[in-house]
Amino acid sequence: MTWPEHHSESERLAAAAEAASRGSDPQQAESLYRQAAEAEAQALNDLDRTKTRTLGVTAVSLVALWYKARDLALAERSAHLWLSTPDLPRFAADQLQWLLQTIWNDRVRGESPVRFTGDEVTVSVKGGEIVTGGAPLDLIMRRVETVQALFYRTAELLVGAAHRKRGTPSDDIRDVCRPWLFQTVPGSYQFVVAIEEPRQRDLFETKRPQAREIAQTFVAILKAAVEAPEEILPSIVPDVEYRKTFLSLARSLAPTGPRFTELEIRSVDPRNRPISLSGNARSHMGEVLKRYKPAPHDTVDQLQLVGVLRALHLDEDWLEILTPAPNPIRVFGAGDTVDDVIGPMVNKRVIVDAAVNRRGRHVLRDIQLAE
Repeated sequence: MTWPEHHSESERLAAAAEAASRGSDPQQAESLYRQAAEAEAQALNDLDRTKTRTLGVTAVSLVALWYKARDLALAERSAHLWLSTPDLPRFAADQLQWLLQTIWNDRVRGESPVRFTGDEVTVSVKGGEIVTGGAPLDLIMRRVETVQALFYRTAELLVGAAHRKRGTPSDDIRDVCRPWLFQTVPGSYQFVVAIEEPRQRDLFETKRPQAREIAQTFVAILKAAVEAPEEILPSIVPDVEYRKTFLSLARSLAPTGPRFTELEIRSVDPRNRPISLSGNARSHMGEVLKRYKPAPHDTVDQLQLVGVLRALHLDEDWLEILTPAPNPIRVFGAGDTVDDVIGPMVNKRVIVDAAVNRRGRHVLRDIQLAE
């Protein structure tokens, strides 16, 4: 057989493994991933080494398949072997180094009595004030809390729960979706988020999303929110209220100023391109959010306020911004803002886009942190 034949067979087996994984048959999935890795290894043996890009893609695929087959020792040996190959292109070396990080992290977690899915995500914060292995605590904590909120919202979406505006996730959601935070090898500033498998099964298990499904859907939602919020996100998140919340939370991950320049989220599957959140992505998501809340028909002016969010009463539909003006500015129309989005903004500098009506009342169109 030739490289194309072995590679096509590997892709077929990997697709069958993914189907088995979605069907909650992990043993069958691991067996199929192992067969896919063996076919990919044969493809590499038959490959013309002058085709360096194909070599890199296939080597990364091989290591990822051994990892998914849960043979961490063979995945690690294969990664080291191909990293030592002189003809390996730079993109493949980067991906293999990241896979090695994932393998090492997974081995540590494997020694724990807590079970995790294999669908962790690595979050990297880059540029600005970020140094290798270090970052301002407040900046990182806000991103950690936002990632956690996104995971909980994903679980609620998958179980068909009503959109939650107030309060915290239910105990049932926390049971099915327990994000854990892990340190990783420094490179800019990075952390890993993994989802714990539920410790107890119940009679209604088939109606609950699997932790792996939550992790994979989280990545799909975030990717669509950043790259195609109007084209693809509605097909993944049909409910408009959920969609606005996901967009607002995704935007909260992106940089607003010079403190950092990019946040990158990478899934364990190297076939998925990293999701990059930049200032441009933040601006684009903000414009989409404003289209969900157009200015009222009696608007006579639109303005942007920058100040500290000092008070809010969502049940009474208002918030107050402390600006250089003598008195706080009360902005109405805040009642549909969800706790996950506005809670972290209290007593922080924010940017408020508001419409002003004929009576001089400020009406909220958008609010975001000003870091």
